Amino acid sequence: MAIILDAMGSDNRPEPEIIGAIEAARVFGEEILLVGNEKDLTPRLKAAGVGNLPVSVVHASEAIDMTDKIENVRNKKDNSMRVGMDLLASGRGSAFVTAGNTGMAMYHAKKSLSDIPGVIRPALSALFPVRGGKCVVLDIGANAECRPEFMVQFAIMGSVYAERMLGKTNPRVGLLSNGEEAVKGNNLVKESYHLLESSAINFIGNVEGKELFGGEADVVITDGFTGNILLKASEAVAKLITDMLKTELKSSFQTKIGALLAKSAFVKIKKLIDPSEVGAAPLLGIDGLVFVGHGRSDSRAIVSAIHQAKMAIDANLLESLRNAIQKALA
Repeated sequence: MAIILDAMGSDNRPEPEIIGAIEAARVFGEEILLVGNEKDLTPRLKAAGVGNLPVSVVHASEAIDMTDKIENVRNKKDNSMRVGMDLLASGRGSAFVTAGNTGMAMYHAKKSLSDIPGVIRPALSALFPVRGGKCVVLDIGANAECRPEFMVQFAIMGSVYAERMLGKTNPRVGLLSNGEEAVKGNNLVKESYHLLESSAINFIGNVEGKELFGGEADVVITDGFTGNILLKASEAVAKLITDMLKTELKSSFQTKIGALLAKSAFVKIKKLIDPSEVGAAPLLGIDGLVFVGHGRSDSRAIVSAIHQAKMAIDANLLESLRNAIQKALA
């Protein structure tokens, strides 16, 4: 298998991608195709010590910026994201990874790969750290406006992801709302509740934030506007707590001793809440394996993102998603 990596995605491109590609090739032994300007990338790869590792460059003369809109991107026909997606569509690689513009990743994925037959709207998912493990949350930003039928498909795809990637049997699916009762929520939540209730998934009803982080659901679905706010607020709170702990633990000799004694526990917690440990979120519903990471990804996050892509390939995630959607439509 080959994993295609957009070398021009992250805020600090291409350094995190180059270092991450080399490390991933060393650790996983898979071929990594770095897509970007060949004249720039090739000497940087050599300087970084790529040696005989299976990392090669596919030329793309242009790059997409985080501020780019569709009207700008249409004039960048040789951008690294489009070239990489086309490589995936042609079968040159088995998955595509980028830390670039999420909206443009969705745009190019739909143009180069299209949707899985029967999918109304693809969704961007994320793994949230919760009590007892991880929870799949979607949509986290691909669809600001949603209809109830979208939510049912999100639930189906999220369930498949939880089964194949997290090993969850008959995953529990919750609908994010402002109350547990079926009458709670806005019109989208209320209408979605009734559709989900009559579907074949293991729907457990509405969940609030406390149930989500309490680990009471394996999959939580919401519209992309709400999901994106949830994601960013959760990351901000996690960083705030971490920063406050660091400050307090350094405030006196006694707290420094306590911090030293509890170091292993703090390391485990940091690993649990660090977005770099997952690295990227899959665009579920696209007829190809596409993973989108944070713009601020460092090389460790890039390695983690490539690992997620490798796991999805090994788990035959794409074929499982296709089968689940066809079964739901039958």
